[in-house]
Amino acid sequence: MDFIPESIKPWLNFIHPLLMWGMLAIAIYALYTGLKVRKLRSATGEEKKELAQGDFRSKHFKIGSLLLVGVVLGTIGGMSVTYINNGKLFVGPHLLVGLSMMGLVALSASLAPLMQRGKDWARYSHISLNVAVVGLFAWQAVTGINILQRILEDF
Repeated sequence: MDFIPESIKPWLNFIHPLLMWGMLAIAIYALYTGLKVRKLRSATGEEKKELAQGDFRSKHFKIGSLLLVGVVLGTIGGMSVTYINNGKLFVGPHLLVGLSMMGLVALSASLAPLMQRGKDWARYSHISLNVAVVGLFAWQAVTGINILQRILEDF
């Protein structure tokens, strides 16, 4: 990777963690908006009017799209930076769970057309997948901090 100046390579290590912490916050907000959409489905009267004004369905869809892009690019970026700086990938739980999360986020997003057609099994699958993703994301944040601490020791 001679085309990347040596002075820049160490700083690349910080892009992935910053992006992914942002994606974790976005995932939590997506969960919040999703819960509001779910609540709107069963609400009646004044509560339904109030929730409808929040435009949570549109917000959830947009934030979910951003989350999909961010997780895919963040995963690829993290792997790329690791390879650029080390000449190899470290195959371990952080990498494998990150790749799994990327697949789960993509699978969850692919259910959107079926949910729009009213398929309840797709809704329940979407919710289950995303709860798993948020849990894995939190675990990834902890293991990522450990990796970042090792990088900082060598910095």
